[in-house]
Amino acid sequence: MDRTTCCIAGGGPAGMMLGLLLARAGVEVTVLEKHGDFLRDFRGDTVHPSTLRLLDELGLGEEFARLPFAKIREMRARIGTTTVVMGDLRHLPGRHKYLAMVPQWDFLDLLARAAAAEPHFTLRMRTEVTGLRTTDGRVTGVCYLDEHGVPGELAAALTVACDGRDSTVCAAAGLRQRRFEVPMDVWQVRVDAPAGSPPRARRGDRPADDLKSGRVFARFGAGQAAVTMDRGTYYQTSYLIGKGKDAELRRHDIQWLRDRLGALFDWDDRVTGAIGSWDDVKLLEVTCGRLARWYRPGLLCLGDAAHTMSPVGGVGVNLALQDAVAAARILARPLRRGVPGVAELARVQKRRYLPVAVVQKSQQAEHAMIRSALDGTLDGDRLPVPMRLLRRIPPLRTVTGYLGGFGIRPEHAPGFARVSPGARSRRG
Repeated sequence: MDRTTCCIAGGGPAGMMLGLLLARAGVEVTVLEKHGDFLRDFRGDTVHPSTLRLLDELGLGEEFARLPFAKIREMRARIGTTTVVMGDLRHLPGRHKYLAMVPQWDFLDLLARAAAAEPHFTLRMRTEVTGLRTTDGRVTGVCYLDEHGVPGELAAALTVACDGRDSTVCAAAGLRQRRFEVPMDVWQVRVDAPAGSPPRARRGDRPADDLKSGRVFARFGAGQAAVTMDRGTYYQTSYLIGKGKDAELRRHDIQWLRDRLGALFDWDDRVTGAIGSWDDVKLLEVTCGRLARWYRPGLLCLGDAAHTMSPVGGVGVNLALQDAVAAARILARPLRRGVPGVAELARVQKRRYLPVAVVQKSQQAEHAMIRSALDGTLDGDRLPVPMRLLRRIPPLRTVTGYLGGFGIRPEHAPGFARVSPGARSRRG
């Protein structure tokens, strides 16, 4: 039977970041990822200023800057014919006054390359965690299937669940999230982007904001709500539908969806024709919830495994990364000594619980707006009070931009993990 000090189930943002940080602390880490690569569509692509600052602290900022990404300096939404600036990031502290829109597989590849340079780090792809090892009520590692389907076990002083919203590890540990009501599910599609033809501006839009630097377009009106991201050759689009309405709405001909997207974004048939059939429309069943307790002896849950986030605001990835940083800072020393105690695992939850709870409360307020949009009662002439205040008091947009970009209690890289760009190149 194999052994490691820290076994991380799941090679997503939280798992890869935690693995990198602990390895830099000298902790033996093994990450088990069930897929063979990171190339999966419709994953969170927003990298917030707090994460960009973290990458600088880790000596990875220059490498990240070489990735292809768009910069979002304002968060804007169009409701009917009214445009509302939901957040302004241009006045944030620090170097990064924008959200970076980068494919998640590029971001994860970057973390994997950095972690691979650490002698204490192991990444095992095509290895699926299937259950937990336990001894006298304590989690002592995982059971898994390797790339050939052969079962095995990995013993560990600490197991960390970073395997997402449908966490196998949480289920095996008997941990269940308390779910909050959400009004929508999401259809995710790709549509072609004719060269030089972003969604057309409407009266009141400022092209420099929406069509050049933004590259993200949110539209609400006539009982519809959708967000699309310009990927250069295609638009990655999220179309919101009422909760549980997927099967009912798929009874329509696919042209029904093409027409609705075309009306929202002023797209013609050249664009929407890329949606060939309902097979091209992927369903994201939206959930939002969190565990009352993120741990048990020998086990810690982070990211979506501990708190499933709504896609509203694109904050899930960044909260997961912040979880990983806090966990590494608190647990690196106990892991070097031996086996972390329950009190040390509880410190991680205590550190991260408030930021998560605040964001989820904010998302619930935004869900109320989405519910109004989908039932047709959201109108640009009768905006909710918070939106009216954002339109009338511009400095409030910087406040919401800061909360969106950094959040409550943003994390800095631990001292043991910081590497200057020059020192990193010397490490090879």
